[in-house]
Amino acid sequence: MNKILLGRYLPGHSFIHRMDPRMKIVLSFLYIITVFFANSWLMYGILFLGALFWIVGSQIPIKYFWDGVKPIISVILLTMLIQILFGVGGHVYFKYGIITVTSQGLLNAVYLAIRFILIVLVSTVLTLSTSPLEISGAIESLLMPLKRFHFPVYELALMLSIALRFVPTLIDETERIMNAQRSRGADFSHGSLWTRIKKLIAILIPLFESAFGRADELAVAMEARGYRGGEGRSRYRVLQLQRMDWVAALIMIAFSILIILMRVWG
Repeated sequence: MNKILLGRYLPGHSFIHRMDPRMKIVLSFLYIITVFFANSWLMYGILFLGALFWIVGSQIPIKYFWDGVKPIISVILLTMLIQILFGVGGHVYFKYGIITVTSQGLLNAVYLAIRFILIVLVSTVLTLSTSPLEISGAIESLLMPLKRFHFPVYELALMLSIALRFVPTLIDETERIMNAQRSRGADFSHGSLWTRIKKLIAILIPLFESAFGRADELAVAMEARGYRGGEGRSRYRVLQLQRMDWVAALIMIAFSILIILMRVWG
């Protein structure tokens, strides 16, 4: 449970940490979009080198990226299995009813797993190198043009900031409650699926009570400090693009154009 990386931030002094959070979000989404254009081993190799560049540049220990991949291994395997059993195209290795194992299905399953892993790696770099406050501030800045259409930019940024801030807190709270229940003899790993679901009630009730209590305390604290929305509020840190942000953007754009051209001309 405490291995979940959403909302967790590792302070550092790498150039990835120092980049403007808005640029990191935009480039991360650009990379994720580019991943879906790849359809050959060469393209995926280039994409892996790009992800490796971000990983090395962030100076974040490799074990954190493994922690980011572990929670979705079962999802990757299930998706691969579906692709293998129901894929079409290429040489047919096995066929029984609607189940067909083909060479193209196997290849697509491997490509799908690589896409999952690459997306998780880059998303992990973004999450661990950018604080939740920076992420919410960056999203608020990126969505600011929508304010003229009466889109609630400040409220959305506030909700995102609070959500990201309390994800690690709720995870730690869940772990604490589970340990307390285990010390009283509760066993959450044995029994049928329905039995284990019923046992989760002993976790969910105190967790919801704690979450609502924290939400009420936060609301009272914000009202006591006179919070009236983001209109007219100043910023402790003013976001400003630096030279390294533009250099990273040019590299990423060239990188994406290369993959797209390889797909078109391939």
